[in-house]
Amino acid sequence: MTAKDKSKLTTPALRRRTFLSASAAAVAAPAILRHTRAYAQNPVIRVGHVSPQTGPLAGFAEADPYILSQVQPLFDAGIDNNGRTVQIEIISMDSQSNPNRAAEVAAELILSDEVDIIVAASTPDTTNPVADQAEINEVPCITTDCPWQPYFFGRSGDPAVGFDWTYHFFWGLEDVIAAFLAMWQQGDVAPRVGGLFPNDADGNAWGDAELGFPPALAAHGFDLVDPGRYQPLSEDFTAQISAFKDGNVDIVTGNMIPPDFATFWAQSAQQGFQPKIVTIGKALLFPSVIDSLGGRGNDLTTEIWWTPNHPFSSSLTGQSARELADGYMAESGRPWTQPIGFKHALFEVVADVVSRSADLDDPSANLEAIQTTDLATIVGPVDWRDDPVPNVTKTPLVAGQWQQSDSGFDLVITTNVTAPEIPVGGELRLL
Repeated sequence: MTAKDKSKLTTPALRRRTFLSASAAAVAAPAILRHTRAYAQNPVIRVGHVSPQTGPLAGFAEADPYILSQVQPLFDAGIDNNGRTVQIEIISMDSQSNPNRAAEVAAELILSDEVDIIVAASTPDTTNPVADQAEINEVPCITTDCPWQPYFFGRSGDPAVGFDWTYHFFWGLEDVIAAFLAMWQQGDVAPRVGGLFPNDADGNAWGDAELGFPPALAAHGFDLVDPGRYQPLSEDFTAQISAFKDGNVDIVTGNMIPPDFATFWAQSAQQGFQPKIVTIGKALLFPSVIDSLGGRGNDLTTEIWWTPNHPFSSSLTGQSARELADGYMAESGRPWTQPIGFKHALFEVVADVVSRSADLDDPSANLEAIQTTDLATIVGPVDWRDDPVPNVTKTPLVAGQWQQSDSGFDLVITTNVTAPEIPVGGELRLL
C-alpha cells in the first residue's frame, strides 16, 4: 500500500485510542466495512512509513513500491503474536526530500492516523525529523539508511542518556572511513584527499573535525584539502576544484546528492581536474546516476551497504539477497539498488517486533520488543543490545567500484576488510 486510506479509521477494528471518543464513527462503521479489508477477525497494528519518494533524494525510495507490494500481502495474511494472528497495515508517506515535510507527515501519521509504530529511511533529512516527532509523542520508532552519527548526534543525542522511543540500524562513519582508507591504500596514489562536504546533516558529520574524516585521515598519513562547506544544489564548484588542483589532490571524497556530484564532475572535466580516485557517498550509490554520467561514470567508487552477493537472507520471506534483487529487477525492469535490502529489513524488524510484543496495545511493550531485537535480516544482524551508543546497532559495510562491462556498469566490491564475511568481487582500478 502506498497511499493512505482514511476510511480505515472507521473499520470495526477501531483504534484503541479513538474508541472511547468515536461513538459517531462507530455508528457509521458497518456501512464503511464494505469498502475495506475484512479486519474484524484479527486485531490490526498500524505502521507509519516515511521516505523521500520525490525530490533529489528519490533514488533512495525507488524500490519502495516493490518492497511495499511484497510485504503488505504477508502483513494482510497476519503475523503470529503469542498464538493469535495480527494484521499489519502500512501507511506510507512522502517526505518530498524535505526535512520539514518529513516532520509534518510524521506528525500526521502519529496524531491523525494514530500509528502504533513509525518507521523511516533514507538520510538524516528523513530519519531525524521523523524520529524527533516519535520521541516527542512517545511512539516507538525504527529508522535506517543513515550513518548513525548524523542520526544520533544530529539529534543532539547524549551517549550517556540516549533516547527513549527511537531506534536506528545502519553503519557508522568509522566504518565508511575504514572502508575508504582500505580501498585507497590499494591504489598507487599520493595520500592527498580533497573533501566535498555539503552544509547539511550528512556533510557536517562527515567533515566534523572530531568525529568525521579529518582526524581519521590525519591519523593514517593522509593530507586533507577541505575548502569548507558548500550549499546543496550549488551550481558552481570552481572554488573547490581550484583548491584541489592547488593541493595536488589525487583522491576526492565526500557525501553529495546526485545533482551536486553531476555538476562537480562535469566542471572538473571542463577545468582539467583529473583525480585518480573519486569516492563519493550518497550520490554514487545508484545505477541511474552512473548511467547518466556515461563514460565518466566508469571506475567511480563508493561505499557498499548491500548487494545481491551479500550472504544474508530475509527472516520474513526466506529470500536470499540475490533472490530479492532478482525479484525487483524482474518486476521493475530496472537495476537493483542498495536501499532495497534495508527497506526490506525495516519491515523484517517490524514483523519481528509485532510477533514478540507482550501487549500490542501497550506502546511500552512494543518498545521493549524493539529493544530486545536479535534478528538475522537480509542486511545482516540487527541487535540493539550490542551498540556503539544507546539506540543504535550497526550493520556491515564494504566499499567498491563501478566497473563498465559489456552489459553496463557493475558495482564491484574491491575491499572487505571491514566485513570479511562479504566476498570481494574484483580489484580497484584507477581513473
